Amino acid sequence: MRTDNRSVKNKIISIYFLLLVAAILLATVFKSYGVVPYASLYVFLGLFIVFIFVHFIARYFEYDSDGAKLILINKGLILTDFINYRQKKIEFAKHKLLSYKVHNYLIYKTLVLSIQHNGNVQDEHFNVTLLNRRKLKYVKQSLRRIIKHNNKHKQGE
Repeated sequence: MRTDNRSVKNKIISIYFLLLVAAILLATVFKSYGVVPYASLYVFLGLFIVFIFVHFIARYFEYDSDGAKLILINKGLILTDFINYRQKKIEFAKHKLLSYKVHNYLIYKTLVLSIQHNGNVQDEHFNVTLLNRRKLKYVKQSLRRIIKHNNKHKQGE
């Protein structure tokens, strides 16, 4: 099964644009009325914090379970064609998957995979915040099926 969240890219670019327009508009309005001293600074600071927050959450996620290996990719949505500084890619054999867990914080979701690596258990974290509910359900179903197959195979030995 293959899935990703590439359709979200245009929405994130729109959010960045709206934040920029809002910062300019609010700073201009507050500066012209002069109600609060340094109001434009507060507006820019608040919108900068929101911008950083959106940048932290906005990640591309790709899942591919076709074939003998599982491939998961997390990377940034903006400027990834030019600078790929936030990419995390993992590729491993399906039989090494031990378990998975989805942590659903209020506005942030992570997928944690436990993988057997050289006799040790290694946890890998992936940001799945922008993956819609239906696709996340399919990813969990695929991972559940792989783990069930692995457990059945271990008991047969």
